[in-house]
Amino acid sequence: MPIYQYACDACGHQLEALQKISDDRLTECPECHKPKLVKQLTAAAFRLKGTGWYETDFKNSGTKPAVESSSDKAAAPVKSAKSGAAGASKASSNA
Repeated sequence: MPIYQYACDACGHQLEALQKISDDRLTECPECHKPKLVKQLTAAAFRLKGTGWYETDFKNSGTKPAVESSSDKAAAPVKSAKSGAAGASKASSNA
């Protein structure tokens, strides 16, 4: 439910009201009890997030990339092409 801000034209009292969009506007001021309450125009603050929006809109919003742990590095050793070829030539010369 949105929060609406009201101001009284008679006494200047301001208030916020949590109302459904379908609810009628408030008209009577709770301070002076005159029907001079006017709904104020305020800026809405919201963030569109989730599927269906551009992925670049909120990309990297304060989150750090995951750091690869040392156990992940040890679990998957990387073989280079040079070490594999050199090892094969040494094995064939020893035979």
